[in-house]
Amino acid sequence: RTAYELKEAFRAWFERSKRRMTTGQAGAIRDDLYAFYRQVEASGCPDMAQAAATVRRWQTEILNSFTFDYHNGTVEGLNNQTKVIKRNAFGFQRYDRLRAKVLLHHQYKWSLAG
Repeated sequence: RTAYELKEAFRAWFERSKRRMTTGQAGAIRDDLYAFYRQVEASGCPDMAQAAATVRRWQTEILNSFTFDYHNGTVEGLNNQTKVIKRNAFGFQRYDRLRAKVLLHHQYKWSLAG
């Protein structure tokens, strides 16, 4: 029960943080995160303490994700499509043909000449 309540507290912090970032309240987001850390420490739940330690280690990156709207979703999508092509082209015996198929799919036809 304690772990569930802490998970919900983190989820609530995350949702509040997404809304606050549009209004530029970065300090309040950090303060709320420290309050969450204190709540986890007071609970004595070792699994959530480990999860909170992971969040603390990645805190800078997590807080930056609210500040900056950069993500690698486009690249991950291209990688996924390429893996699907590779899986479907299992019988290709020549690498250059697989490469051509991938490049054509991603519409980089200019790369075929190189």
